[in-house]
Amino acid sequence: MAVVKATEAHIDLLARLLRAEGEGEGVQGMLLIGNVGINRIRANCSDFKGLRTIPNMIYQPHAFEAVTHGYFYQRARESEKRLARRVINGERFWPARFSLWYFRPPGECPPTWYNQPFVARYKLHCFYEPTAEECENVYNTF
Repeated sequence: MAVVKATEAHIDLLARLLRAEGEGEGVQGMLLIGNVGINRIRANCSDFKGLRTIPNMIYQPHAFEAVTHGYFYQRARESEKRLARRVINGERFWPARFSLWYFRPPGECPPTWYNQPFVARYKLHCFYEPTAEECENVYNTF
């Protein structure tokens, strides 16, 4: 059962984001990126207040670098659509289980990102989850 509402167009959009942001990280990396996106929609806190849909989340200004590159705008593939459906249906994976941020630094992961603590690195991406003080809701929505 879906944890956020999603049309087929939304699934395609999320699938394109997963590929563009995380294809080099493999299936697990793309699922982690999907978790962060779904968390942003459901948490309604911090920089992500008011996000209610997949398009809101993806096109939030400065949220994802991928939307500024042509690769993001290529047609969604069925393999990534399956991954998008998995995260839309509530599958969550550590270290993105409660994460609202990730990024790919040129070196080591900093201990905080947007003032939130580092959780773990998966391949080249570092994941950060908010403190309960910053965003208690992310821990209560699932």
